[in-house]
Amino acid sequence: MSKACVSAAYRGKLREMVQQAGLDLVLVVPPVWGSLPYEPAADEPFRTLVSPVRLSGRNHLHWYPALGRILAAERPALLHVDEEHYSLVTGLAFQKAVRLAIPAVFFTWQNLYKRYPLPFAALEQYVFRHAAGAIAGNAEAVSVLRKKRYRGPVAVIPQFGTDPQVFRPRARSEFRSEWGFGDAETVIGYVGRLVPEKGVDVLVEAALPFLKPGGDVRLVLAGSGPERDALERALQGAGVEGAVRFVPWVPSERMPDLMNGLDILVLPSRTTPRWKEQFGRVLPEAMASELAVVGSRSGEIPEVIGEAGLVFDEDNAYQLREALRLLLDHPAERRRLGEAGRARVEERFSQRVVAQSTVDFYNAVLTQAGRP
Repeated sequence: MSKACVSAAYRGKLREMVQQAGLDLVLVVPPVWGSLPYEPAADEPFRTLVSPVRLSGRNHLHWYPALGRILAAERPALLHVDEEHYSLVTGLAFQKAVRLAIPAVFFTWQNLYKRYPLPFAALEQYVFRHAAGAIAGNAEAVSVLRKKRYRGPVAVIPQFGTDPQVFRPRARSEFRSEWGFGDAETVIGYVGRLVPEKGVDVLVEAALPFLKPGGDVRLVLAGSGPERDALERALQGAGVEGAVRFVPWVPSERMPDLMNGLDILVLPSRTTPRWKEQFGRVLPEAMASELAVVGSRSGEIPEVIGEAGLVFDEDNAYQLREALRLLLDHPAERRRLGEAGRARVEERFSQRVVAQSTVDFYNAVLTQAGRP
């Protein structure tokens, strides 16, 4: 059961799970999530039940009125609720699964310890008591679960993988032509929301010395958000407008081409009291595209990058500038890191690996529950 799977791109993991393990898999998905409608796709090797949802777009407050009837009709061996443990949708789904004696697992990204008000605190503890297992998107989320006294089985597996056949290096990118950049220019990029916690202002500060008029270094900021005006003002004052492009958020099918328009991807996230980077999905997409990646030490970023990129302390524009200088001055190092990044994605973050790890966890949970 997954609202994220309204997007066809995210259902690649399900396809892999069926093809690798021969699962009889049924997806429950809403007809629309917020403003994003369900995207049908041909020849998917699993059944999809598009089920009405109440409060579409409300992450922790929505629910599926027909889920009880679906579970009673399908009687699955296992229910995977692809939602946080403290959400209303998870609590209600677990109640229905418990009544039907169906083992259930949940997914969590939450890597900050937080206390929730009622009814969410009660929902959380109910889910903990009845969960057959949990999947955490990062290692810190496991620590949070244990601190909250969840004692059941847990595995660290990203929610979705990256397809190396979709994200791969290509000779040319249409985006380069749209931006007016040549092949000889080196393009530093950021892809994501333009919000304070993403630290894009740190990237701008670090990159400014390289954006000289007539130079061969360019900066692309792809995304939207409330920080755009402030970022534009900072760049206008520096007189480097010709070397910078702001790109509106692009649809998922164009993201591989966007990545191929860049040479270096930076994720400069900063931790706040209520948020820190949970994974950084753009990182494995860039790594699979053989870009050199640079990230801050916020949350899971260093674990995703590993030895296949460079990391710097949060909010430290000097360290980021020196990392960029190294990559700009040494194209061979950029290439080496790009190749290492693609190898790391294929080993740890591909759709195939994530799907197999998920199926292995299902089997372990069912064995422990006495239902091999």
